[in-house]
This record gives sequence, C-alpha cells and structure tokens, in this order.
Amino acid sequence: MWIKYEKRLLRLIFGCGIFLFIHVLRKPPLKDWLIIFLLKSYIASILDNILVKKGYLKYPVNLFKFFDISVVFSYLIFPVSCVYFNQVTKGSNFLGILYKCLIFSFPSALIEHFLEKNTKLITYKRSWTSVHSFFSIASTFLIVRFLMGFITFASGKKSG
Repeated sequence: MWIKYEKRLLRLIFGCGIFLFIHVLRKPPLKDWLIIFLLKSYIASILDNILVKKGYLKYPVNLFKFFDISVVFSYLIFPVSCVYFNQVTKGSNFLGILYKCLIFSFPSALIEHFLEKNTKLITYKRSWTSVHSFFSIASTFLIVRFLMGFITFASGKKSG
C-alpha cells in the first residue's frame, strides 16, 4: 500500500516540477536559467550517485527503476529550485546571497527530513543526517551561483 501512495506522491511532485520548470523559464534570460538548471542537475546527480554508492542514501521507491538516484529530485526539483534561487539573488551582494541560500536550503532540508521520516522515498543510512543534507543542498546552491557568476563575468556581460 505504501509504495502505491509513494509513487502517487512522486508523480504529483514530478507534475509540480514540470509546471515550475515551465514557469521558471518564462523570465529572461532563458539561456542563463537553462545553464543553471543543467549545472545543478549535473552536480546533484554526481553527488547523489556518490552518496548512494557509498551507502549514505537509498531511494527505495523510484519512478524510474533503472536509476539508483531519485531522478525527480536530482534532475527536476533541485535544479528548478536552484534557478529560482539564482533569479532571486541576481542582484544580491555576497551576504544577501548567503542569507537567501539559507532561506532556500532550510525548507529543502526540512522537506527531505519529513520525507525520510514518513515515506520510503529516501532513507538515510550510516551516519547521514538532515544536517548533512542541509549543507549539501546549500553548498550546491552556492557552487552553481558562483559558477554562474563566473560564467557571466567571463562572457563579458555585467556580473549577475
């Protein structure tokens, strides 16, 4: 029974993610948002693969059985949230970026903690905790934000 419920929840999250993806791309510059989306997807999938292979995380219920990682989260939800984060921090200074990173990372980690405690969508193994999730989420937000700042600067545009 739980697996059926969890698959429905994943489908709902997937549908919301597609809607948010379409919505987030409506604001220019589209190229920047796509680069951020792809960077976050790439970084999240690498980290997720490492954490799953090392035995820190497990995704017992997944929409796509041939992946060990959560495709919905690594390739859709986290990248979309990272695009929103970059849109919100586009004109921010360093302290503003750090503050907004906390605002985005804390709820993400809190939701992941709730899902870990109440569903089979994610299971923490070994010594992994919600604190680790918080710091990994925050660090990837910051890595992508500063990579995008570097890309913008290197391409000769005004830094964003």
